[in-house]
Amino acid sequence: MKIKLVSIPVGDQEKALEFYTSKLNFIKKIDIPVGGGNRWLTLVSKEEQDGPQLLLEPAPKDFEPSKVYQKALFDAGLPYTQFDVEDVQSEYERLVKLGVEFSVKPIEMGTAKLAVFNDTCGNYIQIVEVL
Repeated sequence: MKIKLVSIPVGDQEKALEFYTSKLNFIKKIDIPVGGGNRWLTLVSKEEQDGPQLLLEPAPKDFEPSKVYQKALFDAGLPYTQFDVEDVQSEYERLVKLGVEFSVKPIEMGTAKLAVFNDTCGNYIQIVEVL
């Protein structure tokens, strides 16, 4: 088995696309209308364009249980997902300059350094550097 696609819930796909491409530097891989104003909209890392895709899933808009789950995670301050980075401190500084808000500043925890930011789409995202 291989991981090819992971989804993250977003209420507004266009807003999410803007954030994830302009701030996080992901690139759009697939963008297909699927009806109801929704899109099959995936992104990939610039460093791994044939790697796993991130689906910007409009579930909170169309499926109430997803909205409830997403809000519960956000209200608890829990990250929805995690992205690996080479250097958490550098990435933190780059994103802060772009106006990204962090709920957890870079901190070492055992064999990892991490930070958590708000993706403006209803999710906290954790970035991690393995030390």
